Amino acid sequence: MALFEDYFSFIDLCPTTVLLTTTFLLFLCLAYSSFASHTGNEPPGPRRLPLLGNLLQIDLKRPHNTLCEFSKKYGSVFTVYFGPTKVVVLAGYKTVKEALVNYSEEFGDRMIATIFDDVHEGHGIVFANGDSWKEMRRFGLSSLKECGMGGKGAEKMIIEECHHLIEMIKNYKGEAFDIKWPMNYASSNIICSIMFGSRFDYNDPVFKETVWVSTDNLKHVGTAEIQESHVVGSHYHEKNFTFTVTNLFAAGSDTTAITLRWALLFMVKYPHIQDQVHEELSRVIGNRQVSGDDRKLLPYTNAVIHETQRFADILPIALPHQTASDVTFQGYLIKKGTTVFPLLTSVLFDKNEWESPHTFNPSRFLDEEGKFIKRNAFMPFSAGQRVCLGVSLARMELFLFFSSLLQHFKFSPPPGVTEDEVDLTPSVGFTVGPSPYELCATMRM
Repeated sequence: MALFEDYFSFIDLCPTTVLLTTTFLLFLCLAYSSFASHTGNEPPGPRRLPLLGNLLQIDLKRPHNTLCEFSKKYGSVFTVYFGPTKVVVLAGYKTVKEALVNYSEEFGDRMIATIFDDVHEGHGIVFANGDSWKEMRRFGLSSLKECGMGGKGAEKMIIEECHHLIEMIKNYKGEAFDIKWPMNYASSNIICSIMFGSRFDYNDPVFKETVWVSTDNLKHVGTAEIQESHVVGSHYHEKNFTFTVTNLFAAGSDTTAITLRWALLFMVKYPHIQDQVHEELSRVIGNRQVSGDDRKLLPYTNAVIHETQRFADILPIALPHQTASDVTFQGYLIKKGTTVFPLLTSVLFDKNEWESPHTFNPSRFLDEEGKFIKRNAFMPFSAGQRVCLGVSLARMELFLFFSSLLQHFKFSPPPGVTEDEVDLTPSVGFTVGPSPYELCATMRM
């Protein structure tokens, strides 16, 4: 009774406050009901709150995990709200492929956040759309090919860098060290060699500012007429070139280095797989230098690299897309300008495509005779119009770096750490690398 007496006394003292509070709560209830309702023929999704959307329901450190759980309830095409921003999520191999490949034009635009739009102003490749994006992507592809990407020229650069990386690792003399920076330096030097015509010493302070140096190097790209073009509407100008090269440098170094760091961590975690890779290398290659042509002769090594890319899942959510027009997709209406998240992790771990997807198993890329087989749901580089520009270069780098390192070194945990204690917990970030770790590299040959 005392509780009710206190409550009514409060009402007597503060009638205005109570009225405002009641009105506000009623407004929230009505707003919630309005926001939670599903209108039209749009993809379904979880109930949302005004302003906050579904943010309170999402693990913001690893949003892809929450989105995968949502897909189990709402299907392969569903809607979530990151605050007031509406996002349509595509989940599962068949849905992601259908959208990005079969509906490549409709789902081909890039969603560009305000912060990137302010900085890039529509220039470059990654955060651009329309004619400028198409022209710069063509320019980037043709320039990289002319500089040797995917051919013998690039192979020669990678093999040279393998030698520098091996020498650097030798200097640790079997003691525990962090592979992160050596691997970053090595992969960055490949794109430097391709774009700028030279590599950097790992201890060179200028090397850390390579991206900024790219602006000066761009003055020597192409013909004098294209650097000095005064054609109204031309996409070939210094600012566009600057962001294009910056995009290429960032995309061409970080993801490769992260994947290789995962690969070595898996070899430390699963020494029996490392032994099988080395056995194949010793039997087929011996002491000679591995080349790009050896890929078809090393099916198990190739399978381990592919399984690393699948299992590491370094880009769980592809860079956000945006619908270029209204589109009816799998029976749902998705309006023009809608942000779209292709959930790549749901492709790489799709239970309908991969047996025991949460197990590291290179054999899934081998047939009964031990020959390498391609898998349709292997989509770490995304697909469609926005597929990674440097796919062929990345594949060559992963194969040559990984093979050369496993040929020369045996990798093991630091002293006092067993294989079972090796931590595979991923770091937090847009690209997902391994948590910081150390390993030991013992010379084999």
